[in-house]
Amino acid sequence: MRIDLNSDLGEAFGAWPMGQDAQLMPLVSSANVACGFHAGDPATMRATVRLARAHGVAVGAHPGFPDLVGFGRREMQVRPAEVEDFVLYQIGALSAIAHSEGVKLQHVKAHGALYNMACRDEALAEAIAAAVAAFDPSLVLFGLPGSALLQAGLDAGLPVAAEAFADRAYLPDGSLAPRSQPGSVIHEVDTVVARAVTMVTESTVVATDGARLAFEADTLCLHGDTPGAATLAAAIRRGLEDAGVTIAPLTRR
Repeated sequence: MRIDLNSDLGEAFGAWPMGQDAQLMPLVSSANVACGFHAGDPATMRATVRLARAHGVAVGAHPGFPDLVGFGRREMQVRPAEVEDFVLYQIGALSAIAHSEGVKLQHVKAHGALYNMACRDEALAEAIAAAVAAFDPSLVLFGLPGSALLQAGLDAGLPVAAEAFADRAYLPDGSLAPRSQPGSVIHEVDTVVARAVTMVTESTVVATDGARLAFEADTLCLHGDTPGAATLAAAIRRGLEDAGVTIAPLTRR
């Protein structure tokens, strides 16, 4: 059994730090680097790419809504054409920095509200997939299992990766519970580790109504901006390895 562990990193901005990148990078196999719209800046992007390269971690673009104040977690009314343009812009910005550091991008994972909206909205999903395919059709597109986003990626001829979230509650339809809902983020380490192991070894997760959802996950997200993120990530990695799971980037298997 193999799984990719990804984390949203590089989300500091100017003088404002965010996350535990230095502690998380050695624990993951793929890094989703913020591209300056919801978080991040050129210096942070470069520093994060360098950190990933030093630890042998694959790098991906993490484009979001142009919403620094809301950290990209507020839904915005945008046209698909706008989404395609600003996703392409963000991938290009990170790719330029990565290229200067001798790093090739592995994947693209939309951030926050953009990700959640595109998982259920075919037009937004198609816009993201179109931007990725236009830039580099070898890039892997991340999305929820069975979502419009993954289907759009497949329709565009992209390699795709189904993503699971061990520390997030799932609704009965397989979508993530909104962060505004109590219990949407799970903080108990033992619970999150057990969920991660079950997701990978049994391909299931228990939804908020108690139903057991079945899905195949290619990559597991470890959030970098939650309190105690590095401690939780270390426990998840240890739990997976103890269960016989190999941690590896998607393109190095």
